[in-house]
Amino acid sequence: MGALGFSGDVVEHYHRYRRGYPPALVDAAVAAFGLTPDDTGVDLGCGTGQLTEPLAGRLGVVVGVDPEPDMLAAARGRGLANALWVRGSDADVPLLAAALRAPGVVTIAQALHWMDHDRLFPALRGWLRPGGGVVVVSNGTPLWLQDTDWSRALRGFLSAWLGSPLDARCGTDAATRGRYAASLRRHGFAVARQDFDHKAPLSTEQVVGGVLSALPADRLPRDRVGFAARVAAVVGGGPFTERVPVPALFARAG
Repeated sequence: MGALGFSGDVVEHYHRYRRGYPPALVDAAVAAFGLTPDDTGVDLGCGTGQLTEPLAGRLGVVVGVDPEPDMLAAARGRGLANALWVRGSDADVPLLAAALRAPGVVTIAQALHWMDHDRLFPALRGWLRPGGGVVVVSNGTPLWLQDTDWSRALRGFLSAWLGSPLDARCGTDAATRGRYAASLRRHGFAVARQDFDHKAPLSTEQVVGGVLSALPADRLPRDRVGFAARVAAVVGGGPFTERVPVPALFARAG
């Protein structure tokens, strides 16, 4: 996973509008791997730290890893005293393992679709402390791929605006999660799944911000006000209630 174009204004939208993670998810990770304040955790593909922050409240040290400097700058702005922010990717795990002590947990939240998981998982298994594990999390379905009228309208608008169909599910679909689970098992992990689904209010502003957070910097609309007005007209103004599926794979190293 190299730099992906998540820079500049995209980061502001990502930091402000991407949803955080349910507290129960972190509770489940602590229980699954016996995590304590003596442990280190690694959040791989951390973005602006939406999951790194709650992990920091439960562990001695957390290491947020991301290839995008602007993402890491926003994450540092969270002011976490026990967090180390590292520019890197899944390809750098062998170097991280040589430099850092064995973590109790490695989280990969809404980022594994950017990574080479068949190379990553064996590298993680050799790095984790005994009894530690990996948590692979999906956080919702892309706003334009949900089974609602407003989402279908948004999908049509964005497909026309971008000039191409929008069908990538960013690792949130069941088939992809199944491939991740199978790969983890092939590489010696015991895998269990837990779901942390919930419902959340969604304003038109959040829809617009969520869309802008998913675009590379060079595809952002120049007229943001006009773009927001067009999206609001297309989706119908809101507010909406969004069903947010949060399935997680808990993979314990054998």
